[in-house]
Amino acid sequence: MKGQADAPQDRGCLVGIIFFILGLGTLLPWNFFMTASLYFQGRLATQSNNDTEEVREEYQFNNWMTLLSQLPLLVFTLLNSFLYQRISEAVRIAGSLVFILLLFILTAVLVKVPMEQDHFFSVTMATIWFINSFGAVLQGSLFGLVGLLPQKYSTVFMSGQGLAGTFAAVAMLLAIASDADSESAALGYFITPCVGTLVTLFSYLLLPRLVSELPALLNPLSFTLTLVSVSIWVMAFCVTFVFTVTLSVFPAVTADVRTAFPGKWERFFISACCFLMFNINDWLGRTITTLVRWPRKESRLFPALVVSRVVFIPLLMLCNVQPRKFLPVYFSHDALFTTIMAVFSVSSGYFVCLSMTYAPQLVEPKDAETAGALMTFFLALGLSIGAALSFPLRALV
Repeated sequence: MKGQADAPQDRGCLVGIIFFILGLGTLLPWNFFMTASLYFQGRLATQSNNDTEEVREEYQFNNWMTLLSQLPLLVFTLLNSFLYQRISEAVRIAGSLVFILLLFILTAVLVKVPMEQDHFFSVTMATIWFINSFGAVLQGSLFGLVGLLPQKYSTVFMSGQGLAGTFAAVAMLLAIASDADSESAALGYFITPCVGTLVTLFSYLLLPRLVSELPALLNPLSFTLTLVSVSIWVMAFCVTFVFTVTLSVFPAVTADVRTAFPGKWERFFISACCFLMFNINDWLGRTITTLVRWPRKESRLFPALVVSRVVFIPLLMLCNVQPRKFLPVYFSHDALFTTIMAVFSVSSGYFVCLSMTYAPQLVEPKDAETAGALMTFFLALGLSIGAALSFPLRALV
C-alpha cells in the first residue's frame, strides 16, 4: 500500500465533520432537482380531454434533467487542469458555492412566478446546467484535496455525499406531508438547500482556521497522467461502470414506477420507495466501507462484482413502470420494487466508495491528488454515459 499524507490535527473531529458537510454540499444541486421531479412535472403538466393531467411526452423531463446534470461534471472535470493552474482553490470552492446558492434562490423565487410551460422548461434546464457546472468545479476541487489526506477523510467525504440524497428526499416527504398548498410546499423545499449551501460555505471558510497544515497541501497539481492512469485503471473502470449502470435507470426509469396500492400512499410512493430508499441505502453502502473493505483492491473479484450489477437494469425495467409500450410487468408489488432498489443502491454506494478510496492508495503520495482528480473524471464519464443510456432504456420499457 502506498502511503498517504500525514493526518492533520483534528481537534474534536471538527475536520472530519467539515469534510462530511462539504461532501453533502457537493451533491445538493443534483439531489434537490432530481427529487423534485414531481414538482417539475406538475408545472409541465397539460390538461387532456378526460380532465386528467399528463406530462407532455416531448419534454422527457427525467431524462433531460439527468443528462444536463451530469454532462457539466464531465466537461468541467476535463477543464480542471486549466482551472487548477489559473484559479486558486479558495476561489474555485467558495465561488462555486456562492453561485450555487444564487441559483437555488432563483429556483425558489420561480416557484411563485407563473410561466408558460416551454419557457419554464427552458429556464429549468438552463438552471440545472449551470448549477451542476459549479457543482462540478466544487466536486473536482474537493476530490483533489481529499485525495491528499488519509483514507478516512475520503470515506467521510463520500459518506456526506451519500447523505445529500437522503436530505433531499426527507425534505420532499415533509413538503408533501405538510398541510400547505403545493406552491408553498415547493417554496419551503427549495429554501432548504439554500440553507444547506450556506452552511457548507461557512464550513469551508472555517477549515483553514482548524487545520494549519492545509494550505501547504493545496499546491497546483503535478500531472503525471500516464503513470497514474496505468496504476489506477481498474478502479477507474469500476467507478465508471458503477455509475453507468446506476444512472441508466435511476431516476429516468425508477421515478416512473407506480404503486400497486393507489390512494393516499400514491403521493408518497416515489419519494419514499424510489428516492429515499435509494439515498439511504447508497449512504449505507458508502458508510459500510469504514468497517468492511472487501474485496481487496488487488482482487480480480472486485471488477467482476462491479460488472455483475448490470443485472439491475432489466430487473428495474420489469417493475411497474408506467407508461410502458413493449416490456411486460413481472415485479408489480411495491415490496419487490423496494427490495430491488435497496440492493441496487447499497451496491452502488459501496463499490463507488471503495473505488474512489482505493485509487489514491495505488500511487505514490505525491500523485494522490492527481489520482483523485482523474477518478473524478471517470466518475463523471460514468454518470454521463449512464444519463445518455437512460433515453433508449426508458423508450424500451
